[in-house]
Amino acid sequence: MERSDVLLERLTRLHPKKIDLSLGRTLDLLEKLGRPQDRLPPVIHVAGTNGKGSTIAFMRAILESAGKRAHVYTSPHLVRFHERIRLAGKLVDEDELSRALDQCERVNAGAPITLFEIVTVAAFKLFSEHPADVLLLEVGLGGRFDTTNVVDRPLACVITPVSIDHVDFLGDTIEKIAFEKAGILKPGVRAIIADQQDAARNVIEKRAEALRAPLTMGAQDFQAREERRRLIFEDGEGLLDLPLPALAGDHQIGNAGVAIAALRAAFPGLPDQAYAKGMTSVQWPARLQRLTHGALVELAPKPSDIWLDGGHNEAGGKALAAAMAEMPPRPLIMICGMLTTKDSQAFLAPFRKRAFEIIAVPVSGDHDGRAPRELVEIARGMGVSAGEAPDVRSALIELAKRAWLTPPRILIAGSLYLAGAVLGENGTPPT
Repeated sequence: MERSDVLLERLTRLHPKKIDLSLGRTLDLLEKLGRPQDRLPPVIHVAGTNGKGSTIAFMRAILESAGKRAHVYTSPHLVRFHERIRLAGKLVDEDELSRALDQCERVNAGAPITLFEIVTVAAFKLFSEHPADVLLLEVGLGGRFDTTNVVDRPLACVITPVSIDHVDFLGDTIEKIAFEKAGILKPGVRAIIADQQDAARNVIEKRAEALRAPLTMGAQDFQAREERRRLIFEDGEGLLDLPLPALAGDHQIGNAGVAIAALRAAFPGLPDQAYAKGMTSVQWPARLQRLTHGALVELAPKPSDIWLDGGHNEAGGKALAAAMAEMPPRPLIMICGMLTTKDSQAFLAPFRKRAFEIIAVPVSGDHDGRAPRELVEIARGMGVSAGEAPDVRSALIELAKRAWLTPPRILIAGSLYLAGAVLGENGTPPT
């Protein structure tokens, strides 16, 4: 166990709640540390339900292709905690992370604070100490009271598609959730908004109007589409004809479009070739990631193709099912593990007519995993053949024992925690 893991385990005990949306504890600790949030590079703040991480990955790839240095803060991690913090493009090293956490723990002096709050403060301290051209800052949950929402004057604010998720914290309607996401908007700061459902768009537009925040709206001020196996982006400045993204799935066309629109607003003048190179160099693990080698891949039926995705809500299920439908036909076997906090019925519904079989597995660790038998009941209730396995490894071994006329397509999905465990066991962690 790394020293930072020991520190994180100890810090977890400072506040019993994993999630406690508030800015007070964060602001108090930042004040004691000399307000590092005031010494950050220019910030692009990103909220939304789906596509936040992918949009940030596109922005990072484009900026780095243009020779820019980008800090990145995302959550959750998949295999190692260090994945959450990139300093000028590189994952934070163990010594720096431990030093920052040590100092935050010492200054906090045992006061109640959630793990996400104190880690965010530590990240801000690190970002303030290292030079970069931009900080790509992902909201953890919601926006209005999210720990990251302490930057008074970001360079730009971005809201990716809003859908139903985290209803216990954000509300049970699109309008309520959109209101929380729109909480990152700041007076006079340009906001780039993905194409939204009307209910979400109306709430965001109303909030932006109240703040006099200029809006760049998807499907209105910019568009991204696939045309002749190219990505075509159009806005008021003109047209970009780019390679298709390296990230699979039609939904990534939309995420790429939001990223391009955000950078055209925040960094005018980036060369076209940076956008082109960013499309092909982008990486974002466990987002429709094809696994081609590794310990788990070796156990699967040959020559099946294996896909991994952390999708876990209704919108994610629809995007995944659509992506599977785009591929050449094969029997689709879905290995699925989910949390009790997610709407499993809504996530699985799009696979009703697409999945040949669903194999339910537990999500290991302290993550409120849903019992596999519950997922089996949901799948069978939709008319899909379903069973359960003790883990992904066992599921793949059993599938390999069968005789397949057509090699299957295997999709492992339902939770980012499950996806992280798979990458770790497969021996292909993010870098």
